[in-house]
Amino acid sequence: MKILALDTSTEYCSVALSIDGVLDERETRAGQRHSALVLGMVDALLRARGVHLRELDAIAFGEGPGSFTGLRIACGVVQGLAFGADVPVVGVGTLLAMAHGSGVERVVCCLDARMHEVYHGAYVRGADGTWNAVHEPSVCAPANAPRLEGAAWLGCGSGFAAYREALEARYAGQLTGMEPERFPHARDIAALGAVRVDAGLAASAEHAAPLYIRDKVALTSDERAAR
Repeated sequence: MKILALDTSTEYCSVALSIDGVLDERETRAGQRHSALVLGMVDALLRARGVHLRELDAIAFGEGPGSFTGLRIACGVVQGLAFGADVPVVGVGTLLAMAHGSGVERVVCCLDARMHEVYHGAYVRGADGTWNAVHEPSVCAPANAPRLEGAAWLGCGSGFAAYREALEARYAGQLTGMEPERFPHARDIAALGAVRVDAGLAASAEHAAPLYIRDKVALTSDERAAR
């Protein structure tokens, strides 16, 4: 199976190409330059492996949650590539991708959502290697993050850098460690995307859509004062 994957949901930009499980990848800290960089990274990756877009079985992308602009960029790029090559697409949750990349079995993922909130999700890997969502993606204040059962949870994502104290207090005694530097990566989106393709969940390009979670990107002056 040939899967191209990309993610632009955070300040990082990453692309990956998986051919029958053999992976090649590119990443850079893009800041606000995702739209200027991602297509060049995709082209370089395809050329390096001698693969044409039309040969792909699917294109996977980080559907969110994450940066509003970044999610729109990923969706637009994927639709453009997929329409032109007549290739199906598959969205993969960014929080789930972080959990998959962690290499452990119990993961609580928090991305900094700004506005004093985090994008939150918690996942457990089953004995068969599949992931189960204990808490589906949501947006919340760190101090009100959904409760977890038991211990041995790994906390990962930029939310643990921005709101470390509040999240440590919320999950006191339940975290075995934190990886605040972990971000959603295309290599994990490629792996999860392949599973979704095998399950028959790929769709035509027009069905690619961001998973925003939150429908506003800024607070009013009164809301800022109240917080």
